[in-house]
Amino acid sequence: MALENLRETRKKSITVGFMYEANKERLQLRTLNGDVGFEKEVRDKNIHRPGLALAGYVELFTYDRVQVFGNTEIRYLQHLGLKERVKAFETIFQFDLPCIIITNENAIDQELLTIATDRKVSVFQCPFETTKLVFFLSDFLDDQFALQTVVHGSFIDVYGVGVLLTGRSGIGKSEIALDLIERGHRLVADDVVMITRKGEGILMGAGTDVVKHFMEIRGLGLIDVRSIFGIRSIRFQKRVEIVIELQEWKHDVEYTRTGLDHESIVIMGVEIPHVKLPIFPGKNVTVITEVIALDYLLRHYGYDAAKEFSKRLDAVISEKARGKRVIDYFEHDFE
Repeated sequence: MALENLRETRKKSITVGFMYEANKERLQLRTLNGDVGFEKEVRDKNIHRPGLALAGYVELFTYDRVQVFGNTEIRYLQHLGLKERVKAFETIFQFDLPCIIITNENAIDQELLTIATDRKVSVFQCPFETTKLVFFLSDFLDDQFALQTVVHGSFIDVYGVGVLLTGRSGIGKSEIALDLIERGHRLVADDVVMITRKGEGILMGAGTDVVKHFMEIRGLGLIDVRSIFGIRSIRFQKRVEIVIELQEWKHDVEYTRTGLDHESIVIMGVEIPHVKLPIFPGKNVTVITEVIALDYLLRHYGYDAAKEFSKRLDAVISEKARGKRVIDYFEHDFE
């Protein structure tokens, strides 16, 4: 499958129960009404604080999001009488809320908790400050609802650069990846690479739960990279920073020779540097892959070898045009 025609997917929802189980230790969540409402679904990655809704203004109430009660919401409820607190709670429970998280170890009246339980809405308590909870939970929800796609290839961390090797089946991606691992680089995923779009311009690659760090080498079979090469030979995820497409050498195809025109490919709306690498028997693709990664690092830090060479060439041509010698020997060095 061509990288330009990848099938993109996105989760439509997760259950409240799944969200709780995945975050209960990290966020120290505690359920106040058991597993009530665990089957409800969260369909939005954003989080809402229902301060205005509690005050009675529900025209812009985004009720379908996780509702977070911080100090502001709790202090507002506390300054009301019990009957007014119940009325404020019933105002927001006109809507089908997914769940409520109360931060800063704040508590609510049993009457309010009963309303939530009757409406089958989970209520959780968290010791974190509101800003800290929102930061961690937003990151989790962003992961869950992020755009994803699957790429057939090998993904390796080469000198800290996330290199995705692609090409037709059987061209030698896994063998090149294995050679890179033997040289001290780290495998992220082989054969099936899950790519997730994070934010506006970041792609993260990882393996699947089933395959993880196993590799299939034709003529040998399946191998466990972690068991053979050790824990230093793997990593679980890495940013996708450059795509190397392996192609059979063709005499009638014009390949890039100067590198002045950098090609790129768009994956899920993110532009990634793209190198089309022709291969043939005897060509040391492993070393070339390392050089591509190092050259990417140089360009990332502001040095472009092709542009530097072009500047030098222009300078030499200019000097020659003025009659200046192009080559000067070092003094007393005739070796």
